[in-house]
Amino acid sequence: MSERELVVLGTASQMPTRYRNHNGYLLLWDGEGVLVDPGEGTQRQILFADVRATRITRICLTHLHGDHCLGLPGVLARLGYAKPGHTVHLHFPAGGQLYVERLLGCSVMDLTLDIHLHPADEAGIVVDEAGFRLSTAPLDHRIPTMGWRVEAAPRRHLVPERLRAAGIDGPLVGRLDAEGSVEVDGRTVGVDEVSEWDEGQSVAFVLDTRWCEAALDLARGVDLLVCESTFLDADEQLAHDWCHMTAGQAGRLAAEADVRQVLLTHFSQRYDDPSRFLAEASVHFPDALVAEDLMRVPIPRPGRPSGVQ
Repeated sequence: MSERELVVLGTASQMPTRYRNHNGYLLLWDGEGVLVDPGEGTQRQILFADVRATRITRICLTHLHGDHCLGLPGVLARLGYAKPGHTVHLHFPAGGQLYVERLLGCSVMDLTLDIHLHPADEAGIVVDEAGFRLSTAPLDHRIPTMGWRVEAAPRRHLVPERLRAAGIDGPLVGRLDAEGSVEVDGRTVGVDEVSEWDEGQSVAFVLDTRWCEAALDLARGVDLLVCESTFLDADEQLAHDWCHMTAGQAGRLAAEADVRQVLLTHFSQRYDDPSRFLAEASVHFPDALVAEDLMRVPIPRPGRPSGVQ
């Protein structure tokens, strides 16, 4: 298993099918497990995906339509039974707080979890910790809806060729990394001379929205964009009326936002051939992927190609 990867738990939109569960995406990110939009059946999909539920540290809801949240009570009940030993943070649109509270009290269950609620109603950073930043922005859907973006801080790495040219090796490398500079042959070599910065990895979730500037901003430059692709291009007017995007629009969003990889998902049950979504998105973004339930997608690293397991 890669250090950071996306586990796809479900890919259907309003109605599940025989082959696609309701929405669900688990982003494994170092010590964080970010569960996005646990639709109905999510806790069972976690079993099929062979992932420990206790890895979940945060749950992000884009909005409170049932196909994006009706699995929440079951997931929380499972976590309560498993006793993960850490706080579970629940992020959601502030406009949906009433429905979140109803989901938390929808049945008789012993929620012994330490759950912290974090409603959000405007664009901005909501978590900023070492190696992990979570930000959000309102999208254009029929009810209050937020997109989410996870990113890591840029990392410095020492360049071997520059170290050799400066005469730095052995224990001096460790001292340079720890202290920021070392003396070599009578001169001071600073870490900036022999290092470069890698942009931190990033993932964006743009689900249930029309095309909008906020979606572009959230997706800008990410390594992986998880993007709704509810309709095919022939039904663009229907997509607009129901506040969704088409496969072609998802591909165009990925291209204009200059992402490294786009994963198409949230497919309407009216279509039975996923290759049609791929064909339409690929007109704009040739390396698009079509999400399948239980797929694992490693988060691309700077300078490395993306891939699927």
